[in-house]
Amino acid sequence: MWFLITPLSEYRRITWMDAIGQPDIAENNPTSLSGKNIVHVVRQYSPSIGGLEDVVRNLAVQQKDRFASVRIVTLDRLFTDPGTSLLHHDVIDGIEVIRIPYSGSSRYPLAPSVLGQISDADLVHVHAIDFFFDFLAITRPVHRRKLVATTHGGFFHTRNFARLKSVWFNTLTRLSASQYSALACCSTSDLDLFNKISPGKSVLIENGVAIEKFRNAATLHPERRLLTLGRFSSNKRLECLIEMMAVLCAEDPRWHLDIAGMESDLTRNELLQMAETRGVSGNVDVHVGLTNTQLRDLITRCSLFVSASEYEGFGLVLIEALSAGLIPVVEANEAFRVIAEKHSVVRTVDYSKPRQAADVVKSEYLELEQRPDLREDAVHAARAYGWPSRARQYEDLYRSIFAA
Repeated sequence: MWFLITPLSEYRRITWMDAIGQPDIAENNPTSLSGKNIVHVVRQYSPSIGGLEDVVRNLAVQQKDRFASVRIVTLDRLFTDPGTSLLHHDVIDGIEVIRIPYSGSSRYPLAPSVLGQISDADLVHVHAIDFFFDFLAITRPVHRRKLVATTHGGFFHTRNFARLKSVWFNTLTRLSASQYSALACCSTSDLDLFNKISPGKSVLIENGVAIEKFRNAATLHPERRLLTLGRFSSNKRLECLIEMMAVLCAEDPRWHLDIAGMESDLTRNELLQMAETRGVSGNVDVHVGLTNTQLRDLITRCSLFVSASEYEGFGLVLIEALSAGLIPVVEANEAFRVIAEKHSVVRTVDYSKPRQAADVVKSEYLELEQRPDLREDAVHAARAYGWPSRARQYEDLYRSIFAA
């Protein structure tokens, strides 16, 4: 168990007064939120770039003027750069950010000093199913804070260690979930999964998307240029996109693929080597750590969004692509399939079959040439996923927790 392998030095950072904090002040006027202190706990945050970080940041921005305080507690090193310590105290978007040390693996980072950062919280909102989720649940008799969690896909992003994950989920995760007032599931697949261990507490609140960030950015004139966004992690199967590019470029060398994101299981050099091996080094560019402004500039040169990801917690990057006016051709994973069922402009395909995938991409490009209004269809489809409505759903959930 984590508490047997956590360094003693970590526990010395926490006093019992830090852990216990103040009495549960949420009991007074339970349905009013304006006087409440909200603490979001998430393993990675800005300057890290990713779907989880983006969701927490946008939710906090929506909340910052609607509560007494909103604070982020996160780890003090990026998993992509573990040798560099970040500022302990920071302010981002006008929101206080506290970074705490951790030890162990990035897959289950141990950071028990989180207890010292929640003593004034009326509600602790944990993001993802990881050490923080388990630790804050098991120590709830000590800190006595109200807990809510957003699932963000759990830990089933790949099939690796499937048996171990299943055992963990049905034992420790089930036990931890019992200490939470509610679990906000960001997709129907998450809702189905968590209803098995926490029926009655699991509710569906799909992730919001900052649809203004890249709104209407895609090129107005169809181009044979594809874009994929996200971490360079194994579940994204970027090698499948490069295999498809080899098929496309063998027929027409005008095709181009831009891969944009952050290094993870794969590095930029490894991806470029894959492209060179497939003979498409001149048709594939890899961009690491672009700012939103730089990403928007890149999008202005693209017409289609592609993703071979075998797992997505919600499909945030797909909604961002739609908001930009990119036409999506994506893997038929559960999250993408749910969105495709709602919006006909989204096409799904099996990227493990590169020729089939290439045929669908070509078909979508030709349809875009013939029907430029598809671009507007994509932009329109994204409007339902804006953050204001999602933030209101979270407020309603918080009220129900305080009123219970």
